[in-house]
Amino acid sequence: MAATTRIPSRFRRLAAAFALALILMPDSSAQAVQTSSVADTVVVVVSSDSPVTEITRLHLADLYLGRTTRFPNGEPAEVIDQGTTSAPRADFYERYLGRSPAEIKAHWSRLIFTGRGRPPRDVVSGEDMRRLVAENPGTIGYIERSLVDGSVHIVRVE
Repeated sequence: MAATTRIPSRFRRLAAAFALALILMPDSSAQAVQTSSVADTVVVVVSSDSPVTEITRLHLADLYLGRTTRFPNGEPAEVIDQGTTSAPRADFYERYLGRSPAEIKAHWSRLIFTGRGRPPRDVVSGEDMRRLVAENPGTIGYIERSLVDGSVHIVRVE
């Protein structure tokens, strides 16, 4: 009868944890495809009457996280957001701010609870966002690239 080798339990646990990590690990190729499609669809916009043409990621994050209320040129800025269930909203926060919608919700919940801030005004759709931004040169928002027309222009984000 052949002798069997017993594997210590700590190695079995380690192997099981490694296997679980491989199963739960996101597919990086799918993530790369998603990121490139997001880059092509969601863009930051201001009114065509606004002088703002570019903004840094940090300044954009500061605007959308309530840390500042001014454009880089010093002019007042009103931030507009899409509804919490919209796909462009999730794409925007992940691409431009590097945060998930859940992280954004938690951030604003803390600020609201402590009385230190008020989240951006929500609109229902990209069309509503475009219309509101177009009518108000002091606003900034984001829409799908296909919705861009002459009433708004895309802000380059560095």
